[in-house]
Amino acid sequence: MKILMVLTSHDELGESGQKTGFWAEEFAAPYYFFKDSGAEVAIATPNGGQPPIDPNSEQADAQTPATIRLFDDRDAKDQLATSLKLSEVKAEDFDAVFYPGGHGPMFDLVNNELSLQLIERFWRQGKPVAAVCHAPAVLVNAKDQHGESLVKGRKVSGFTNSEEAAVGLTEVVPFLLEDKLIELGADFQKAGDWEPFVVTDGQLITGQNPASSEAVARALVKRINAS
Repeated sequence: MKILMVLTSHDELGESGQKTGFWAEEFAAPYYFFKDSGAEVAIATPNGGQPPIDPNSEQADAQTPATIRLFDDRDAKDQLATSLKLSEVKAEDFDAVFYPGGHGPMFDLVNNELSLQLIERFWRQGKPVAAVCHAPAVLVNAKDQHGESLVKGRKVSGFTNSEEAAVGLTEVVPFLLEDKLIELGADFQKAGDWEPFVVTDGQLITGQNPASSEAVARALVKRINAS
């Protein structure tokens, strides 16, 4: 089982003056679930090398067993620091792709041509495409094999309008993910704020928030094993 994890290279939170990147829990929990399930994991980013970690996800109140494990894991940190460039990976070499969130992907991966081509290749090969929290933003410009929006008519979840309001970034993000997915014709589904929630629609697997990250990984491995 070979799984590709794609992380952001973007570290500026709009024009707020704050830093962003990927959310540590949303990488760590799936990464270790994949590894502990016997998967081989590769990491890619638009720029290659060290992806930025959202500093808020390094705060004490954001820590989970998975992030504690990550921050003490030299091999995992080395793998992050030497991430492949998106130009160096092919969908043909993997069984699935997983996008962790954080606000970073909303800025660089939404319109990244290599990322979009990668998603579309996984999709056309019938392989699972998974994303959690803000990362379903990477699907916004992706097309299915018929040239339609990949999310149109499909059940999708992601960071909700009310969760964005709760973190005070409604006016900072380039768009509200829930609104955008609905606008594209997705059947947007959600639970209460901060509750774990995952929805699977065929090969598309999405989760609502950081608390959903391991459950998305679990659903992804289940889908791989079933195919």
